[in-house]
Amino acid sequence: MHKRPLIALLAAATALTAPPVCAQDSEVDILRSEIEAMRAEMQAMNARMDALQSRLAEAQADDRGKTQLAADAPVDTPPGVAPTVPVAPAARDTPVAVAWKGGPQISGEGGWSFKPRGRLNYDFGYVSAPDGVEDDGTGFTSEARRVRLGMQGEVPGGFGYKVEVDFAGDQVFLTDALIGYEVGDLEIIAGQHNPWQGLEELTSSLHTSFIERAAFTDAFFFIRRVGLSGQYSRGDVLLQGGVFTDNSAALNDDGNNSHGVDLRAVYMPRIGDTQWHVGGSFHHRDLGDSIPAVTYRQRPFEHPSDTRFISTGSISADSETGLGLEGAAVFGRLHVMGETFWQHVSRPGLADPTFFGGAVEVGYFLTPDRRGYKGGVFDRVVPTDGLEKGGIGAWQVNARYDRLDLTDAGVRGGTQDGYMLSLIWTPTAFTRLLANYARLEYTGSVLPDAQGNRDYGVDVIAMRAQIDF
Repeated sequence: MHKRPLIALLAAATALTAPPVCAQDSEVDILRSEIEAMRAEMQAMNARMDALQSRLAEAQADDRGKTQLAADAPVDTPPGVAPTVPVAPAARDTPVAVAWKGGPQISGEGGWSFKPRGRLNYDFGYVSAPDGVEDDGTGFTSEARRVRLGMQGEVPGGFGYKVEVDFAGDQVFLTDALIGYEVGDLEIIAGQHNPWQGLEELTSSLHTSFIERAAFTDAFFFIRRVGLSGQYSRGDVLLQGGVFTDNSAALNDDGNNSHGVDLRAVYMPRIGDTQWHVGGSFHHRDLGDSIPAVTYRQRPFEHPSDTRFISTGSISADSETGLGLEGAAVFGRLHVMGETFWQHVSRPGLADPTFFGGAVEVGYFLTPDRRGYKGGVFDRVVPTDGLEKGGIGAWQVNARYDRLDLTDAGVRGGTQDGYMLSLIWTPTAFTRLLANYARLEYTGSVLPDAQGNRDYGVDVIAMRAQIDF
């Protein structure tokens, strides 16, 4: 480290102790050459010193690494057992993403996802009954219409699942329990789910414009059933179809062995700001050898009431065949919808009746919102200015005419004509409050009044508080 100043000192001493000579050019040249040689030697020594310092730093780093490995190595290794060889730390677990869609949706790499789901519909209602109609389902009523909990998600490979259980009423009831598989534009579904029976039936109860769907959907027993089905969607065309047996609640009952087929086709173009919907459905069900009869009937608009002013009673049948038509449009704040369904019943040895149901409605938002639509059904309303933003939410009014005719071919179940109004407040995308009024006019009711009349009117007021996630 002290050689550089030493070389400089020697050079100076040499110059001072040199014998006196004459100032000749040759001697000056010799002196200059010696000085240049010394400078070159000094530069070479500096380069060698820099190289030695780099090697020293590398050796020190290597010593620190060996010391760390020694510290990580296991101690007190039992005799006969090979010591553990230190390895590099394992990579971290697969990243997990959590999004919020009314509830946490957890997603992982490779196509995994999981989301809890649920809903609560709590209904209150009042049904006015004519004098002399003795029935416990009139007057004030209330119930937890739906209390559902479930989960849904996706599995790598294009698979998905959905399971939901309803705890409302006095029993636990399985609603959806299905496995899906998607390949391109085709989805295959196995398990309990809704057959493809019309626009309003397939629209979630969370997104309907009235507390209850059109009367015929309940009267003609549109419910979830166990089956294998598929749906194909490309552009503006949607095709759905499947084979179905009974609802899972009836699977352990040997007296239920019906089976059938349901088909539906929808054309749903969006032209400018207008969403159009035109569709039709077909339904056929063989009731099975051990089911000798069916009953078609309907409550007075609201579900908490058990009163049925119209009913076919138990009628013999071996099959039923239905045909439905549906149409709708959503343009700006306004929407219109219409749906009809004919249910033909095969009765061996007797005349075959055809019952009819249908409804038309118009709705308008008082706020700058519009009715949701997606995949051939009505969808969630997301307020433009919800309460969480400091706004007033979405306000909507709806009017509907609903008809159900259960009289034909000697079967006198009566007719119901409903004139209905609806006011809906949607504070946020996942909460709603509904208030409905219905005037129901009956012809040929199965419940006579005090004077024996079967033609009369009934007033119904119904309200719902709703939340879902």
